[in-house]
Amino acid sequence: MRIDIITVLPELLKSPFEASILKRAIEKKLVEVHFHNLRKYSIGNYKQVDDYQFGGGAGMVLMIEPIDKCISELKKEREYDEIIYMTPDGNTLNQGISNEISLKKNIIILCGHYKGVDQRVRDLFITREISIGDYVLSGGELAAAVFCDSIIRLLPGVLNDETSALTDTFQDNLLAPPVYTRPSDYKGHKVPEVLLSGDFPKIEKWREEQAMERTRQRRPDLLK
Repeated sequence: MRIDIITVLPELLKSPFEASILKRAIEKKLVEVHFHNLRKYSIGNYKQVDDYQFGGGAGMVLMIEPIDKCISELKKEREYDEIIYMTPDGNTLNQGISNEISLKKNIIILCGHYKGVDQRVRDLFITREISIGDYVLSGGELAAAVFCDSIIRLLPGVLNDETSALTDTFQDNLLAPPVYTRPSDYKGHKVPEVLLSGDFPKIEKWREEQAMERTRQRRPDLLK
């Protein structure tokens, strides 16, 4: 999988990809992640990538021309399955979307900034708009990092135990059941006996029941 990220702040984005699971995935060549500084495609001597809104109003808007130049250059090299714009008014990210995008070969992620991008960018280039929640960040960079983490961890070979992602919260529209580790008795707080029994069919049944009950209590909307 190849991910090309267009941003005005590549330095803000890079650190999550230089540690932990994302770093290992890149080192194992399971994914390529490339950062493209939009200012490289800027206009004039001042490297302008944003301007005031037509019609007035507070806040700057990313201009169409630098974004067009960047996307066009990338598309000369390969075909892209999706060009994704991170924006608060996009479709809210969920596990189903992450599962779907993890199967793609090449994607571009455009990070919004300031008051967003010229609407013509969205009309002409964007194939999907994604939000990580009903709140506003200073830019799309942190949202892009969250989104990338959610899809890269699903790629075959990224997690040491490939079945781990299959039992995550939301994979089957249920919250994950409680988990425990050593010691089995900590200051009188004991691990449920069934988990120590070695009876795996009984353990799986317990986990299913716990997942259902936890979902019913915390996220009943998922059961509708």
